[in-house]
This record gives sequence, C-alpha cells and structure tokens, in this order.
Amino acid sequence: MGSPRITGLSWGRLETERGAFKDAKLYPGGAREWDWNETGTRHDPGIQPADVAELLERGAEVVVLGRGFYGRLGVCEETLRLLRERGVEVYAERTEEAVRRYNGLAPERRAGALIHSTC
Repeated sequence: MGSPRITGLSWGRLETERGAFKDAKLYPGGAREWDWNETGTRHDPGIQPADVAELLERGAEVVVLGRGFYGRLGVCEETLRLLRERGVEVYAERTEEAVRRYNGLAPERRAGALIHSTC
C-alpha cells in the first residue's frame, strides 16, 4: 500500500492522487484534509504530536512536515521527539522542498506527510 503522490502545488491548494486539499495529511494508502481545528494547531507553537498520530497509526516510517511556503508554521519539539523515539525518520521543511522530498520518498517508503499550502 503506497503513499499517494502529490501532483500539483500552488498557494492554498495541494493536488494529490487522492484529491485536492488546502492542507493535507498523506499516509500509506490515503490522504485527507488536515483540519487544524481537530487538534487546536496554530502557527505557533506549530505541529503537535496529535497532528502526526494518524500518520503513525497508518504505518508511516518516514514523515515529512511542510512548514508553509515561508516557513511560518512551527514544529513543537515534542513532535520531533515523539517521531524520533518511535524510530521514524523526520524532515521539517518549507512546503516546496517538503513536497519534493515526500514525492521522492513515497514510491519507495511508507511515507507520511503534513503539508501546509500557504504561509
């Protein structure tokens, strides 16, 4: 069960093999809208452990965190610690680089990603 490829990216829109989203959660076998309200995520302090939990539950062995086009979305230290403690390889990068990295990993690995398509 592969991770869906990202097929297009523009400000406020991420296109994947599984549909189009503003912000997306991608994981082995699927993708869905990443609704920040589910976990109370904000730009600061940023991506929380609860945001990556679904990726881990769905078997991601490498996780790419897209921090926005300008890198304004933070990543909580607890999130990075959780991923590393679980033995998950993690990358936190600006969105364009995150998309390139994820698309490079997805065909070969059980990849997961959180991609923020604005700021």
